Amino acid sequence: MSKKRDMLIADDDYESIGLLLKIRAPSLLIGLVLGSGISFATSRFAEVLTQSVQVAYFLPFIIYIADSIGSQTEAIYSRSLEKGEAKFGTYLVKESMLGIIFGIAFGTLASVAVLMWLDNGLLAKSIAIATFLAIASAPVTALIVTQACQFIHEDPAAGSGPIATVIQDMISVIIYGTVCSAILLG
Repeated sequence: MSKKRDMLIADDDYESIGLLLKIRAPSLLIGLVLGSGISFATSRFAEVLTQSVQVAYFLPFIIYIADSIGSQTEAIYSRSLEKGEAKFGTYLVKESMLGIIFGIAFGTLASVAVLMWLDNGLLAKSIAIATFLAIASAPVTALIVTQACQFIHEDPAAGSGPIATVIQDMISVIIYGTVCSAILLG
């Protein structure tokens, strides 16, 4: 059994399928339960989705790009935790700055694409702001969840991904729905 500081570490090379299930299942079950909340959150924005079907086109994009940024943060931070080299404060500052920079860049690119494709200025503005906010929040969410897993002696590499993903998905849906509702229904 691979242990580090009284923590089970998921290692497919050495551990049995039973132990890997035991290590991985709790975070996946939490993700499943929290994931049902994403459907509820999306339903809260039925009015803006009904008014403009084009709003729905960009929900997968915003969720994907924020998750991707968060996944990178989780992987890099988990690796540093494993090596015993992680400094949460340093990561928080740097990853927050990366989230802001990527948020500005991808929000700008997405809004230009929306303008060129759909010629809809209000939707482009909504996409720019929501993309920025979702991406800017993703590294912070990923770091907090990964650090929480480490704190409770759960393998951050196995636990943080599913939990941070579902939390970030919820945050992204709420951000996008709120921004689109405020701007498009304004």
